[in-house]
Amino acid sequence: MSNSPSLKIGIVGFGSFGQFLAKTMIKQGHTLTATSRTDYSHTCLQLGIQFFRDVGTFIEANNDVILICASIMSFTKVLSSMPLACLKKPTTLFVDVLSVKEHPREVLLRVLPEESDILCTHPMFGPESGKNGWKDLNFMYDKVRIHDEATCSNFLHIFASEGCKMLQMSCEEHDKIAAKSQFITHTIGRTLAEMDIESTPIDTKGFQTLTQLKNTTMRDSFDLYSGLFVHNRFAKQELENLQRALDRVKEMLVQRMREELGPEKD
Repeated sequence: MSNSPSLKIGIVGFGSFGQFLAKTMIKQGHTLTATSRTDYSHTCLQLGIQFFRDVGTFIEANNDVILICASIMSFTKVLSSMPLACLKKPTTLFVDVLSVKEHPREVLLRVLPEESDILCTHPMFGPESGKNGWKDLNFMYDKVRIHDEATCSNFLHIFASEGCKMLQMSCEEHDKIAAKSQFITHTIGRTLAEMDIESTPIDTKGFQTLTQLKNTTMRDSFDLYSGLFVHNRFAKQELENLQRALDRVKEMLVQRMREELGPEKD
């Protein structure tokens, strides 16, 4: 049970990540509702969560927090299709959990009523990396528009109380860093997959790390990967930087080969 007051949290998009977050929230004593394009009523029944097939009825359920767990590529469509005029509590805190941050920030500011609070977050872990607890795992957040500090603080406490490293930064700063780290990681992993690399009888530790990277990356959908590119304005530059770096390495190797073997070996 969390030491902070219980919240009524509505989850939009109850796939694997929404379910993953929900289990810890329930454990802490929060009351949950959910809605999703897929019928998760049976799963919700098992977890003690009220499931709404109708989004309008979900919106009317008087949630303190609406947590949007849609994909990057569907985020705008999901939010724009919600009947926000049905909100019983205009000051509801809306939270996203996307791996990009400027995009949801812009959409939330554009679509939501001015009275609604906005917290952009990125839990930098998932069902696999967080299966044994969230201690020391990174949780990034940006208080984009907050009127009700108490509700925002209580929601952030969900993650702080589990031992997460709480990182407050702007959405822009997050996307700059993520383009150099998360996007490049996924790009290398998918490039290795395109090369069909597999374990061999003489693997070095380094190569084992590469095959693990490929396998981990390919568990995520191409929809997620493309979202990291399409909706992070810094990603294109990092992709170009990677291409230039590969070209430079190739040039250095070719130059050394010419020095050793002569130009006719090109």
